[in-house]
Amino acid sequence: MKHNYSIADHIKFIIPSLLGIFLFMSPVKTDNGFTIPIALLAEWVQVLLANQLSAIMTFIILITAVFTVLAKFLGKNAFSKTPFFQKLFYVSGFWTVTRVVAAVFAIMVYFELGPEAIHGEVTGQTLMGLLHVLFSVFLFAGLFLPLLMNFGLLELFGTLMTKIMRPLFKLPGRSSIDALASWIGDGTIGVLLTSKQYEDGYYTKREAAVIGTTFSIVSITFTLVIITEVGLEHMFVPFYATVFVAGLVAALIMPRIPPLSRKADTYITDSTGVDEKIPEEHNVFSYGYQKALDRGKKESSVYKFAKEGGQNILDMWMGVAPVVMAFGLVALIIAEFTPVFQWLGMPFIPLLELMQIPHAAAASETILIGFADMFLPAIIGASIEAEITRFIIAALSVTQLIYMSEVGGLLLGSKVPVSFIDLFIIFLLRTLITLPVITLIAHMIF
Repeated sequence: MKHNYSIADHIKFIIPSLLGIFLFMSPVKTDNGFTIPIALLAEWVQVLLANQLSAIMTFIILITAVFTVLAKFLGKNAFSKTPFFQKLFYVSGFWTVTRVVAAVFAIMVYFELGPEAIHGEVTGQTLMGLLHVLFSVFLFAGLFLPLLMNFGLLELFGTLMTKIMRPLFKLPGRSSIDALASWIGDGTIGVLLTSKQYEDGYYTKREAAVIGTTFSIVSITFTLVIITEVGLEHMFVPFYATVFVAGLVAALIMPRIPPLSRKADTYITDSTGVDEKIPEEHNVFSYGYQKALDRGKKESSVYKFAKEGGQNILDMWMGVAPVVMAFGLVALIIAEFTPVFQWLGMPFIPLLELMQIPHAAAASETILIGFADMFLPAIIGASIEAEITRFIIAALSVTQLIYMSEVGGLLLGSKVPVSFIDLFIIFLLRTLITLPVITLIAHMIF
């Protein structure tokens, strides 16, 4: 079948896609190492609105709770004239309670009311700082995400990468973009992209769950922060290589075992997914390029682009921020003020001793605390004398991937079909898979 494309069709694919690659995937050197343009824009907004962001985020969480309760009282048809707001505010009883709890927490943290365990420096204030980051990242990521999604880039990469992603990870080729955006940019961007692709019917429940929990990897920038915290920044290259190898091993195993392997291969919509067969008259590139042009042609106006970007931003701010505040704060309070994670770490002491890791008892306390927040193992492990132990703790905290104060909270707040129990099991499995790999490499290095 012959297709005729105008120069405008080619431009409509090429220019927005290149702009998307530049904003989300191009490493830019700064004084603090490498980052991406989206992160630079986010940092600029954080500096610009430094004194207002806590108030803005508290207001967003409060408004979300008010409208959610209102929608619950008025019934499903309350926002029926605007399906977007109907979907955003009319949620289940569990999420309604979560949003109300988040609003109460946000007010207590902002006005420093109630016990210090809630609004203190290591709990509420830490989380409010994270919400500042999420506000600014979501602002630009949400606005410009259509550049990656709507103009054909996913269609091109999806076709080119199918032969790698399918046999290795049991995933569609287009998931390679999610992984790349996370790796260079931020795990939050990966979760966001995955959730949107799932909602649009490009991923099955199983694929969305696998990508969200396996490929929303920690950015290069953040791994540098972690290794600096444990005083081993001079070892960044071997550290990152270790994280990459351990992460790859986990990515090969996790999709093949429960709970991920048991997720249904069905779509959220009536979609049948993407046909990955290449017609006889095409090679991989020509077919991918044709699909990209066809997708780009569908984008008709700047208004549609801006509207979708605006909806993305509201969806992320109002859908995700309350979940991060509610779950993240509870997890941090448990981590900081109770011995729960010390008790949970005790069974790991014999395993760590078997692996000949120095200071096994001290290291065991850091193993499961990463489920609350990725930064906690590095903070707690920084005082351990043995460099090899600090190296292992830092690498493990990055490869565990699921932490409730960000990626875990985001996944629960998104449409990706994973439960809290799923996330905890996945966290445990990733720990058991990556710990021996990291330890083996660490013994070779030290």
